Amino acid sequence: MLLFRCSRQVSITVKHKSHCFCVNFHRKNSSSVFSSISNVFGCNRLVEVPLALAPLRSALRSPLSTERSRFQHYSVAVSVGRNKAYSRKQPRYRYSCSELTQSRYTSASGKSEMCDKKTFQRLPTSVRPKHYDLTLVPDLKKLIFQGDVSIEIEVKEPITEIVLNAMNLYLKNVDIEGAGGSQTTEKVDMFPEEEIAKLIFANTLQPGQYKLKIVFQGTLNDKMKGFYRSKYTSPSGEERYGAVTQFEPTDARQCFPCWDEPALKATFNITLTVPKDLTALSNMPVKSTTENKETMTYVFDKSPIMSTYLVAAVVGEYDFIEDKSADGVLVRVYTPKGKKEQGRFALEVATKVLPYYKYYFNIAYPLPKMDLIAIADFSAGAMENWGLVTYRETCLLVDPENTPAIRRQWIAIVVSHELAHQWFGNLVTMEWWTHLWLNEGYAQFTEFLCVDHLFPNYDIWKQFVSETYTKALELDGLKNSHPIEVPVQHPNEIDEIFDDISYSKGASVIRMLHHYIGEEDFRKGMNLYLTRHQYKNTFTEDLWAALQDASQKPVGEVMSTWTKQMGFPEVKVSITKSKDGKGATLHMNQSKFSSDGSVHEGNYLWMIPISVSTSKNPSKEAASTVLKAKEGELFIPDIDPETDWVKVNPGTIGYYRTHYSQDMLERLTPALKNQTLPPLDRLGIIDDMFALVQAGHASTVQILKLLQAFEDETDYTVWSSICGILSRVSVLLSHTDCEEAFQVYQRNLLRKISKRLGWDPQPDETHLDTLLRGLIAGRLAWLDDEETTAEAKKRFAAHVSSGPKISADLRSACYRTVLRAGGEREFTTLLKLYREADMHEEKDRISRSLGAAKDSNLLAKVLDFAMSNEVRSQDTVFVIMSVAITRVGRDLAWNFYKDNWRKFVDRYDGGGLLTRLIKFTTENYASEKMAHEVETFFKEHKAPGTERSVQQAVETIRLNALWLNRDSDAIKNYLSS
Repeated sequence: MLLFRCSRQVSITVKHKSHCFCVNFHRKNSSSVFSSISNVFGCNRLVEVPLALAPLRSALRSPLSTERSRFQHYSVAVSVGRNKAYSRKQPRYRYSCSELTQSRYTSASGKSEMCDKKTFQRLPTSVRPKHYDLTLVPDLKKLIFQGDVSIEIEVKEPITEIVLNAMNLYLKNVDIEGAGGSQTTEKVDMFPEEEIAKLIFANTLQPGQYKLKIVFQGTLNDKMKGFYRSKYTSPSGEERYGAVTQFEPTDARQCFPCWDEPALKATFNITLTVPKDLTALSNMPVKSTTENKETMTYVFDKSPIMSTYLVAAVVGEYDFIEDKSADGVLVRVYTPKGKKEQGRFALEVATKVLPYYKYYFNIAYPLPKMDLIAIADFSAGAMENWGLVTYRETCLLVDPENTPAIRRQWIAIVVSHELAHQWFGNLVTMEWWTHLWLNEGYAQFTEFLCVDHLFPNYDIWKQFVSETYTKALELDGLKNSHPIEVPVQHPNEIDEIFDDISYSKGASVIRMLHHYIGEEDFRKGMNLYLTRHQYKNTFTEDLWAALQDASQKPVGEVMSTWTKQMGFPEVKVSITKSKDGKGATLHMNQSKFSSDGSVHEGNYLWMIPISVSTSKNPSKEAASTVLKAKEGELFIPDIDPETDWVKVNPGTIGYYRTHYSQDMLERLTPALKNQTLPPLDRLGIIDDMFALVQAGHASTVQILKLLQAFEDETDYTVWSSICGILSRVSVLLSHTDCEEAFQVYQRNLLRKISKRLGWDPQPDETHLDTLLRGLIAGRLAWLDDEETTAEAKKRFAAHVSSGPKISADLRSACYRTVLRAGGEREFTTLLKLYREADMHEEKDRISRSLGAAKDSNLLAKVLDFAMSNEVRSQDTVFVIMSVAITRVGRDLAWNFYKDNWRKFVDRYDGGGLLTRLIKFTTENYASEKMAHEVETFFKEHKAPGTERSVQQAVETIRLNALWLNRDSDAIKNYLSS
C-alpha cells in the first residue's frame, strides 16, 4: 500500500516480513511516479502499487534487490522527513504503518495531526549510552553504506522500549544482550518527523548494563550532512566520490542509530572498511589494519568521551604533509592529490596554535594527533570534529600565486577557531543547543587572541570591530533578532541560530567581559571553567561562576543582562562642566536600541561597562563605571567640556551604540579629520552615526557630510566601515534616479586613497595596506571609474594571454570591473578561466564576480550557470547572491528563487546556505509592496529552518522603505548641489 503525499520530498518505508527500509523520493527523481498517481487518485489516498509499476521499481532499487525480486508486492507507507516543503495550506499528517499491515517493523506514529503544532521532546532519560563500537562500510559506486553498531547502555528503570535517534536509515536487525540473556526486538517504530526510532521488546528490561546491537544501512546523500558523498576529480581527470561526515548539529542520526544530543556523551571505537586505494580517517589514530581481497579495514583507537556531533569519518584520495607541534602533537594537513604543498601554510599555523592554547588554557590538547582535511563538497567553512577537523578547500589551501593576503588571514582565523573548539566545545560541551554560543561565541573571541599572538602584523583586533562587532550590532538591532541564549528544540530551529548573534555577538560580549575583568583573571577563570567541567557538559551559568570566582567581580549579574535579553542598549550622552570646575560630568541614559527608531515597551535594562577617553590622552581611559540604572553620571577629571572632546567607549569594546549630544559630536569631528582619535574610535563614531541615520535619529545627509572628513583616512578598518556604509546607501539609492550621482560622490571620496595605494604593492607596505588596496579596488569596481576601468582592462588582457598575471589581491576587483565595462566576450572569457582553473579558490573568485555584468541577458545566464553541474551546490548560493546585490539583477534573482524554490529547499534541506540565499535575494528591496510579497511567498512556500531569516529579511525591507521615504529627497538635493 502507498500512502501518498503531494510534497517535494517524501520518505517511503518499504516493508517485507521482518525487514523495513526507508527510501527518500525527491522531486527530481520521483515526479513521474507521483504525478501519475496523484492525477489518478488525488492526494492523501491509499493506493496499492504493484512492483510491476516501472517508475516505482526504479525508485526502489537497493542492495536488497536480490531478496526483493522474490516478491510481487510491498507494503509502502509515506512519511515526512526533516525537510518539510509543502504545498500551500496543505496539512501534514503522520500515520502508523501498523494500522496498515501486520509486521514486526512499523513506521510512523499513529494519529494524524498538524506537525507544525507538534511539541518536540528530547530523548527519555531512562537509558544512557556509555560506549559505541561503530563499523561503517561505504560503497562509493552504489552510493550507500552498510553499518553495525554495538552500544553499551545503562538502563535506569524498568522499560519495554528504547527510544533513540535515527533518520533515513534502514534498521535490519536489532538485538539486546544483558545479564538475563539476549532478545530480539518485537517491533521497531520509525518516527521520521521526530527523527527517532522506538525499539520495542517483548520482555521488560530491568535496570542494569546492556549491549544494544543494530545492523543498518543508509544512503551516501548529496545534502552535505550526515554521512554524505563528495565528488572530486582524480589526478587523471576522472570524476570520483569520497565519503564524509558532517554531524553538527543533529545529523549523526543520519549515519548511525544513536543518542544524538550533546549531553549524552560516550566513548567510540570506530572501524572503517574501504577500497584499498583510499585513505580512511577518523577522530583517533589507526590502531590496526586488516587487508581484505579488495578492501582495507581500519580500526581506530578508542576516543575520549564526547558528543555524537563530533564523531567524524572521511574516505577518499588524499595527500598529506605533517609536522609535530612544540608540545608533541602530530599534525597533518590532508589535501587533494597533487596539492599537498597548498596545505603548508595551514600546517604552520596549526602547529603553532596548539601550543598557544595549551599555554593560554593551561591544559594540554588531550588527543595524540590533529588532522586537518580539505573537503571538496562542504556546506560550512569548517567543522571542529575532535582530532579530525574538516574544511572547505578555500578555508585551508594556500597557493602563493593565487591566494590573496586576506584569504591567508582568513585561513589563519578559521584554523585558530576550529582548534579553539578542541577545548571549548569538545573537551567541555554545552548541555543543549540553547547554549550554542558557549561553543561559537567563545571560539570566535579566542581565534582573535590566537591570531593576534601568531601574526601581530595583522592588527587583527581592529578587524574584529570592523568585521565581527559591527555585524552583530546590525542584526541585533532588528525586532526579529534573538537573545544569545535562545530556547531551541527541533533540529530545524537549531540551524537558524548558527548566526551572527551566537557567533559575533557572543564574541563581542566575551571581549567586553575580558576587558571588564582583565586578562589575568580572565585566563584564570577559563582554566577553572575547563578544569571543573572537562569531558562534561555545561550551562552558561557555569562559565560565569568560574570567571566570577577568578575575578571576584559580579560576572553573573552583569553578563546575564547581555545573554538573556535580545538586543542591546543605546546610550545617550551629554556633558556639563562640574560645579567645582575641576572636570566634567557625563550624563548617561540607556534604552533599547531599535533599527527602526521606535521606542520599546518593557523594562529593558543592561549593566553596561562605560569608559571614556579625552583629548588630553586619546589612547588612555580617563574614567570608567558600570551603568546599572536607566540613568547615571560619570565624573571625568581635568577636562573642560567646552574645549576638550570626550569619546565614549574607547576602543569600541562596549556592546552598545553611543548617541552623542550635538555639541559633543561637533567637538569630536576635527579629531576625526586630523586622525587624533585612534582608528577604532574613528570607526566606532561613524558606525554608530550610520546606525542612528538608519533608525531615523539623524539624516543621511549628515553621514554623507561626515564621511567627507575621511578623504585623508589611511586605516584599513576605518575604510572597511566606510565602504560598508557606501554599499548600503548604494543599495538604497538604486531604487531612485540619483544612483549615478552617488557614484560620483563615492569616486570623489575614494580618489585620494586610491592614488596613494596605486595598483602595485610597495616594498615597505604593511599587511593592512595590502588589504586596503584590495578593498578600495573592490569598491571602485562597482563605480565605473574611467581610470580604474582602463587599468583593469589592460591587466586583464595580459592576464588571459602571455602575462603577467593579475595580483591575487586585485583579481576579484579586476574581474568585476572588466565585466561591468564589457559584455558577452568578457563573460565568455571568464567562464573559460573558470573551467580551466585547478584551484577551488580561483573558481570561487570568478563565479562570485559574474553578477557584476550589467546586461540582464548575461545575468540570466549567470543564474542558469549557478544551478548547472559546473557549480558545486555549496557555491551556487554565492553565485546567485552576486546577481541579487545589483540593481539590474535584484528582480532576476528573486524571480529565479521563486521559480526554483522547490529545487533550493530540496538541495539544501534547510541550513545556513538556504538562509543566506533567502536573505540576499530579498533584503535589498525597499517598499512595503515587496515586503508583503516576500512575506506572502514564504507563508505559502515553506522553507523549514529559515523562518527567522525570512522575518528578518521582511523587517529589513520595511526599514529600507522607511529610510528611503524619509531621506530620499534630502539625499537627492545634497548630491545635486
